[in-house]
Amino acid sequence: MSDLYNLGALRNHALDGDRPALIDCLDWEHPRTLSHRELDDLANAVARGLLKQGLVRGDAVAILAQNRAEYLAAYFGAMRAGLVAVPISYKFPAETISFIFHDSRIKLAFTDAQRCGLVPAGVRTINFDADWDEFLDNGEFTPVRPAPDEAAMILYTSGSTGRPKGVVLSHEAHLWAVRSRISLPQPDEQRLLVAAPYFHMNALGTSKFAIAAHATIVLLPQFNARQYVEAISSFRCTDLTSVPTMLALACRERDLIQDLDFSSVRRVRMGSAPVSEALLKEVKAAFPHAQIANVYGTTEAGPFVFGPHPSGRPVPVGALGWPRPGVELKLVDEEGKESDEGVLWQKTPARMSGYLNLPAKTREVLTEDGWYKTGDVFRRDADGCYHFVGRADDMFVCGGENIYPGEVEQMLEKHPDIVQACVVPVPDEIKGAKPVAFVVVRDGARLSQDDVKRYALEIAPAFQHPRQVSFVESFPLLGTNKIDRKTLRREAEAAWQRTAPEAATPAGR
Repeated sequence: MSDLYNLGALRNHALDGDRPALIDCLDWEHPRTLSHRELDDLANAVARGLLKQGLVRGDAVAILAQNRAEYLAAYFGAMRAGLVAVPISYKFPAETISFIFHDSRIKLAFTDAQRCGLVPAGVRTINFDADWDEFLDNGEFTPVRPAPDEAAMILYTSGSTGRPKGVVLSHEAHLWAVRSRISLPQPDEQRLLVAAPYFHMNALGTSKFAIAAHATIVLLPQFNARQYVEAISSFRCTDLTSVPTMLALACRERDLIQDLDFSSVRRVRMGSAPVSEALLKEVKAAFPHAQIANVYGTTEAGPFVFGPHPSGRPVPVGALGWPRPGVELKLVDEEGKESDEGVLWQKTPARMSGYLNLPAKTREVLTEDGWYKTGDVFRRDADGCYHFVGRADDMFVCGGENIYPGEVEQMLEKHPDIVQACVVPVPDEIKGAKPVAFVVVRDGARLSQDDVKRYALEIAPAFQHPRQVSFVESFPLLGTNKIDRKTLRREAEAAWQRTAPEAATPAGR
């Protein structure tokens, strides 16, 4: 695939164009199948249609809709035409969406009937449910050959620390990621299930790989646990890519897990968060024929970082693995020195060009010689394998001790009855902050708050144990299906204020 030059044109024309490229489950009862040739033709029609609208090279085109075939065609078509694709989360508040339109100078927006009201007034809009057929301009199209570092897309971060930042990504940066993944051994037939939203790196990266690999995408409009499980069986999916929370919810659909056939599943990739041993065990039980991997990537530096050991050494449970070819990594401690534990710095061809309109923020995270400071704390073991510890931004101080929520969560999730844990800080006048935990337990398990506290005190430093434990059926989720820590933190602070005197533990820990 060395002849790839435009991120919107990934089809291998030498292969069978009638092979299914996309099974669109927008209408669950009547899925729609597009071949590689049909999807390719549709992307060409989008590119021609956009230029017919008067857009010129470098103009930004927004996509604000649920996952569907038209979304993928619009995404590929915009980049083919030399335009910049800007997928936007419809889960953002209207004010944030308006900011993104202004920040990236959107010239035209694709949307759907349900979300057309979120497009700011005055922006040209193509409604997938009303204007699509009239907009398309069918015919041949030669994709634009981008200049070095020419922008292909802008992805906006979730904005956990304020307004979201636009991450500018070039054609060549993410073509490297596609080529790198394609270079691995590929089976003859792959069906990849995509249920994460297309405004997120996870789903976009999986879909680009699928088209370049001449595989088939099974596309859900959004994540729904029962439909997700049913789709795996109904469409004989071979590859699942998700965040751990999605698979945790899917594994709770016990009746479907017991009754349906998942023998087609060969690979399960979980990313964006650590995977607990309990969840890993559940996933292995549900998909006994699958290879299961925990993966890591960032919007700013790409989705292709860690992989297996060159000599086939097994990856320890919960670890990420070893650097992929072409990826340089180092860990930098609080004193700015390289260490076996610290903030991960990575140098990869998939890194961003910078944050849109934020040169100072860009300089904070990108060094002049190409290192990206991830803000994620990792540990490197004696074998050179990397383990995620937590977000540096999430770290808080309890009585002079640094606490990384991710590290405490991994400790709690070693308990055989704890499927998932989320740890957040609550303010404390004496200690500064104290950790409290939200816990999802295994079906049928019985745990008390004291059970969890005692377990933590037995296997971890006393300062790490949660001072209060709340048992929940599931966690609130962001639009990317990651855990909504802000909401849990608000709930924790309110509960702590009500119960803090009763939450004290022996020895005032």
